[in-house]
Amino acid sequence: QVQLVESGGGLVQAGGSLRLSCGASGVLFSSLTMGWFRQAPGKEREFVAAISWSGGTTVLADSVKGRFTISRDNAKNTVYLQIFNLKQGDTAVYFCASRYGGTQILRSMYTSWGQGTQVTVSS
Repeated sequence: QVQLVESGGGLVQAGGSLRLSCGASGVLFSSLTMGWFRQAPGKEREFVAAISWSGGTTVLADSVKGRFTISRDNAKNTVYLQIFNLKQGDTAVYFCASRYGGTQILRSMYTSWGQGTQVTVSS
């Protein structure tokens, strides 16, 4: 059973940066494709980024390209989401998710989810 735990969220001023982490346990982490999604109040959960098991393939939503990067450290069983130049529109709960197989942007394709970490961007 895959267990995912996100951390690194918080209250940040617009223009600031954050690095979110997601640690995995209960599984061979290097066999997983990992994704990040976010859900703002009253909105659907949306795809943010995904990374293949090796880190060789990354996918970013158009809305975050240029400000977000996704990376992973298989030795630490951790995937990261680095966010630069935070905007108020980035305020959301950020979730990491995992799946076997290639990178996907559809949330239905991910089989395990963390509980989420709140990111709040103030003006």
